[in-house]
Amino acid sequence: MGKLKNIPLRVFREYLIYCGLNHIRTKGGHEIWSAKGLTRPVVLQSHIDPVPEFIIKNNLRTIGKQEEHLLEFLKRH
Repeated sequence: MGKLKNIPLRVFREYLIYCGLNHIRTKGGHEIWSAKGLTRPVVLQSHIDPVPEFIIKNNLRTIGKQEEHLLEFLKRH
């Protein structure tokens, strides 16, 4: 099992696209991502790289994915 630490922002963006999310807008250093069926958007701070673990976990919860799903994606990347 891998870890959710030190995931580059570029890779996490690719994961969001893989999960079917679309980049809606960027405002004030924050990227807003959304997909049909989500109750709230995913927000990333575009000036913090790598993405902190707690941000990753919160965003996984928002999109309804488990950590294992992201770790499998990272293995293929």
